Amino acid sequence: METKKHQKHAKLIRRNNDIFASNEIAVLGAKCSIITDLIGKVGENIQKKAKIAYLDASHAEEIQVPSVDIFTTHSSGNLNLSVHSELNEYNERIRFSNYDLLFINGNHFKGAKQILILDNEKETSVKKRLEQLDRIQFIIKRTNDSTYFDFLVEKFPSIKNLKWYHIDEIDAISSHVYNLIQKTIAPIQGLVLAGGKSSRMGKDKTQLVYHGKSQCDFAVELLEHNLLNTFVSVSSEKEFLSHQFIQDKFIGLGVFGAICSAFQYDPNKAWLVLATDVPFVNDTIIQLLLRHRNPKKIATAIKGKGKEFMEPLITIYEPKAYPILLSYLAQGYSCPRKVLINSDVEIIEVDDYLIQNINTPEEHQQALKELAKNS
Repeated sequence: METKKHQKHAKLIRRNNDIFASNEIAVLGAKCSIITDLIGKVGENIQKKAKIAYLDASHAEEIQVPSVDIFTTHSSGNLNLSVHSELNEYNERIRFSNYDLLFINGNHFKGAKQILILDNEKETSVKKRLEQLDRIQFIIKRTNDSTYFDFLVEKFPSIKNLKWYHIDEIDAISSHVYNLIQKTIAPIQGLVLAGGKSSRMGKDKTQLVYHGKSQCDFAVELLEHNLLNTFVSVSSEKEFLSHQFIQDKFIGLGVFGAICSAFQYDPNKAWLVLATDVPFVNDTIIQLLLRHRNPKKIATAIKGKGKEFMEPLITIYEPKAYPILLSYLAQGYSCPRKVLINSDVEIIEVDDYLIQNINTPEEHQQALKELAKNS
């Protein structure tokens, strides 16, 4: 008789990660000072387009472990840390989850992808780290006479076919690195929110008809028309046979739970979240949101020109938003707007009437008149 294998833990879909971060490149093959200088120049070139971090090791003979962790802030907003913390891949993935790329000093740590600097003086160093070289992205030659070491050609017969740059070609190197970042940008999926109670309206807002069909169907078609694979978010008790749906796994948290449930369903996608009580949102608004998406930030949100805060339910949430949402939940907050207000978010302003929420029967009737007048 076959016994069923006991599974202790829920089987969750995991975010695509390298060793220390979701996207990392180790640079090796030269002195640490050369690597650090190169990464500093490349980082400066692309910092406005992508969020970059650097993992290095201290070169001091001794480091004094602080008796207390020290957090020093400057009036500029910069924070300097002096903390005792063991390097741990699981913890580092959270620490670096907000970054588009983690550079790693490959002389000290292995990275999932690599940039190899050819320096004739560092042949022994490269040979010692040969096993770390399994996904070389491109080559950098430190000098014009930098050679491909025999052991490299033996292990990688096609290594000379890889793109290479001279170390002074910072703009070209930066462009190549940025293109590698672009390849990791998450595709966007749509999430139409249909799990609310509609208590003020007195009937299901998702089934109200503004455009010749239920508002839920209209919202799904609006996102699908913009080439987004779209799901309907429903409460844990419901199913939705007309469309693909995601049931709430974070019970009792409203739209915050719906967004987290979408990320639990697929943490490797960005989610364009759209409420069903905003009948004036149209193709123009969705295309504006998609066109101005900024993956460097945790979200891209619509805000009314006359409003103080952005609209969290007409927003693209990047995968990097998921751990931030969970961290707010751990503090006892379940308001997506609070997360956006206190985070790095791309904001797109539109006229207020385009994103007005319709919550009562009176507002419903007024919206029908305005839509009829503008059709």
